[in-house]
Amino acid sequence: MTLIQCVLGIETSCDETGIAVFHADTGIKSQHVYSQFELHSRYGGVVPELASRDHIRKIAPLVQQSLDDAGITASHLDGIAYTSGPGLIGALMVGAAFGRSLAWSLDVPAIGVHHMEAHLLAPLLTERIPTFPFVALLVSGGHTMLVLVTKIGSYRLLGQSLDDAVGEAFDKTAKLLGLDYPGGPEIARLAEHGDPQKFDFPRPMTNRPGLDFSFSGLKTAVKNAVASNKPASSQLIADVAASFERAVAETLVIKCRRALDHTQSQTLVLSGGVAANQTLRNYVQRLDCEVLYPPMELCTDNGSMIAFAGYQRLAAGYQEPLSVTSQARWNIEELESVLD
Repeated sequence: MTLIQCVLGIETSCDETGIAVFHADTGIKSQHVYSQFELHSRYGGVVPELASRDHIRKIAPLVQQSLDDAGITASHLDGIAYTSGPGLIGALMVGAAFGRSLAWSLDVPAIGVHHMEAHLLAPLLTERIPTFPFVALLVSGGHTMLVLVTKIGSYRLLGQSLDDAVGEAFDKTAKLLGLDYPGGPEIARLAEHGDPQKFDFPRPMTNRPGLDFSFSGLKTAVKNAVASNKPASSQLIADVAASFERAVAETLVIKCRRALDHTQSQTLVLSGGVAANQTLRNYVQRLDCEVLYPPMELCTDNGSMIAFAGYQRLAAGYQEPLSVTSQARWNIEELESVLD
């Protein structure tokens, strides 16, 4: 079996083209992320066909730029990792087809990576590496879930959103408030000037047992608050944003505390794009446990986490056949464990 050391990671699950080079000895050698938010902002959300086309336009130049910045050529790569799912199927197919074709041309193994596994493993790229087992709160534009991570490749889903993911709730709430897409940064910016105590929005599903989430009722509460306070002043909009952000953070923290008690874990890891939200980070610090999260650039979708997760599986002997497989939906509990 070929010794795996240098891996190229390709991320195209949604609206960011992320490319990175990871080396087993030196870590992340280079990384680049191209965001399509300006392309989709006029529509208030991601348009799948436009996302796919933009990935096609950017993927090859970003791969070449990442190789150049790493000081290597494609011939130095020992493997290619690409996001295989879950995500937008057209966008996934762009990265999968490019990655698998490049691997074939170089005669190196390729591996399709589970997008959520890559987010869960991103904290392992930092200086403060969590010890197994740990509870992970994965919060992104398309997913909200609590996962017990016992080792690489071994995951137990503890709870997930029954409707909107947290990121979707941010985007839809921002649209209600007349803010731009993506909604998370816009709400966070406004919330800095608002009163988080002004509106007592619900903390959904916290008054019943279990670890699942629901954010549709919270979004409705925001809609009603805006409708009953027309015309809404800029200060009122800021107060709504701050109150909404607080309600989301407290809801997540309540569920995290339950998950930690349920699993008797002493470590909580935040991952995913919403993990970059500073209010959420402040609230989880109140938990009586070790709290870890990757730096901002590794919270949002990126090629480094794909390269690292792919390296783990390639080094363990896993690889894809000469075919391209992408999955819009993919249960993380179906993954095979990576042997130590």
